[in-house]
Amino acid sequence: MESTPLTWLLGKPSATGLIKQSASDFRVVEDLGYTADQHGEHLLIRLRKTGCNTRFVADALAKFLKIPAREVSYAGMKDRHAVTEQTLCARFPGKEMPSFAAFSLQGVEILEVARHQRKVRIGGLAGNSFQLVVRDISDKQAVEQRLAVIAEQGVPNYFGEQRFGRDRHNITLAQQWAAGEIRIKDRAKRSLLLSAIRSDIFNQVTSARLAKQASLSQLWVGDCVQLTGRGSWFVVNDDEFAQTQTRVQHGELRITAPLVGKGEGVVSGAAAEFEQQQLAAHSAFITLLSNERVDAARRAMLVCPQKMTWEWLDEHNLQLNFWLPAGSYATSVVRELVLQGEMIEDPAE
Repeated sequence: MESTPLTWLLGKPSATGLIKQSASDFRVVEDLGYTADQHGEHLLIRLRKTGCNTRFVADALAKFLKIPAREVSYAGMKDRHAVTEQTLCARFPGKEMPSFAAFSLQGVEILEVARHQRKVRIGGLAGNSFQLVVRDISDKQAVEQRLAVIAEQGVPNYFGEQRFGRDRHNITLAQQWAAGEIRIKDRAKRSLLLSAIRSDIFNQVTSARLAKQASLSQLWVGDCVQLTGRGSWFVVNDDEFAQTQTRVQHGELRITAPLVGKGEGVVSGAAAEFEQQQLAAHSAFITLLSNERVDAARRAMLVCPQKMTWEWLDEHNLQLNFWLPAGSYATSVVRELVLQGEMIEDPAE
């Protein structure tokens, strides 16, 4: 299933470049936002992995510890074709700390093990630090100009293409499921497809808003705004519009788009009218999400990379460092910077 091209905040990039030419070109360090409290029934296992997906490593740890696979959790999946540091959590009651000296898995290095009282759950992290190398850049000057703007203004908070599977296969399966053509029995698979649906709809609504306004910082009355870096939100009314617009411009607040599910919409006025127009094309998916009892939520449409620095390794290769909050994608930052791979062939907007 082909995707509709998403709108760029700064317009379609003129430069081309490549990422993930090797695993070491894409480095991720998970930031849980806290440290182990040194006691409790859970083990926090900090590790570095290369060429392995997170679930594969979690299953290997469970086998080594002789516990059920369900007793090993993590805050989020990390790229396989990358060098990533993250913390896995194993429920392992008892006073004795197990030794991992005999644990051996190609591409995996145990960095630290400590006890902790609480289980690590999906989404339970502050964010991730990234170090990326963008190679074979065709226009250094064009990229340099965009870097400065991105550092100041941010990028659309699009979910990355990896969310949707190769050739958007997850969306194709979800369409067949919603139409009653297939049944999805596996619980994990159902969750994956439902997540892909919500992510795709969010991207489409955000892209349409950006295309309409050429900005993701221009309020409408009735918009739902979120405190930056927090989950708290409120709906903007006439009386507080001017003050709220100033706070959005200063980065204190972000305008949100829907993560659809069951429950009434929270936006009103012009914002509600716009969202209803965009969501009308996704009625089958929305019905499926509601039937599956997925709760509606909101997500900021704009994200600003933090601690962003860059260094030119030479005229055509760039090293880029930044931190993103949980749920945001490094590939969405690079997307605003250069055209890469199949994106080079996308028609101009």
